[in-house]
Amino acid sequence: MKKSNVETLYEWMDELTGTIQEHMNETYLDSLIYAMEIMFHREVTIEFEEQLSSKLEKLLQTTSIDAFTIEEIRKANQLAILKGMKGSTQPQHMMTPETVALIIAYLSGKLMEDQKEIRIFDPASGTGNLLTTVYSQLSQVKQAYASEIDPTLIQLAAWNANMQKQQIEFFHQDSLQPFLLDPVDLIVADLPVGYYPDDIRSGNFELKAKEGHSYAHHLFIEQSLNYTIAGGYLLFVIPAFLFESDQAEQLKQFLHKHAHIVGILSLPDTAFQSDKHRKSIFILQKKGHHTTTPKQPLLVKMPSFSNTNAMGDILGQINNWFQTYKKRS
Repeated sequence: MKKSNVETLYEWMDELTGTIQEHMNETYLDSLIYAMEIMFHREVTIEFEEQLSSKLEKLLQTTSIDAFTIEEIRKANQLAILKGMKGSTQPQHMMTPETVALIIAYLSGKLMEDQKEIRIFDPASGTGNLLTTVYSQLSQVKQAYASEIDPTLIQLAAWNANMQKQQIEFFHQDSLQPFLLDPVDLIVADLPVGYYPDDIRSGNFELKAKEGHSYAHHLFIEQSLNYTIAGGYLLFVIPAFLFESDQAEQLKQFLHKHAHIVGILSLPDTAFQSDKHRKSIFILQKKGHHTTTPKQPLLVKMPSFSNTNAMGDILGQINNWFQTYKKRS
């Protein structure tokens, strides 16, 4: 059976990465950063020992990144990153699944279809998979920004963007610290879940906990609204239990004051290992002079991603909902 282009590219990338890993005694993800840089420049730009450089130069001659489409490059990058994450013990080294990223891209397209140019920001970009997927599906992206504190993830994200010829400005910082960034039209983020350890910094947020540590995922929502224009949209991957925690009432009051809840799409149970890992997509609009709350928010329970008929029906219902929503605004 003939290999697909994605498989061919992934295997080449994997071989380059494995060769670096073997010689350098690095993790797979750190070796992948080197491999992406070499593939992008089409030459060994890093000072390795002679034996490794020679092996890599031979591997570089077997194929070229130019032989593949942007979409094939994105998918091969995902496969390589996923392989590296399987060997990683760090919980933040997780990637937004391809299907979820594509649904967010589709919803973003619906919300932004009347805009000629948009600025987009992902304050929790990780390896950049969510942002680069949305970017690739929206033709109006004029400027894109991303923030990530983890040094390995931000380098993967930067090379991921370079290989897809996407211009993204990266901030290597704690995303709950202030940014040198004007508010954007659209925010997408797969929210990090857990407690935020810096109580002094969280003290500046309306959503700070009354006692003890604040929830990072709550603070990320507030920080994101700070960097969204009035009337702009935010799409988050949230834990399904977001409105069931001990600080849920405080979050509801905050959202009522600053945003309109546009919709919640519950992702299929089959996509997650257990109930506690279940996620939803949460759509907000930042309040502005001419914004109003939708009469009926978009509330959807997504079917299994493998059930194409049911997915077709649901997408039809979502399209109908958006037609009504757009008339209202």
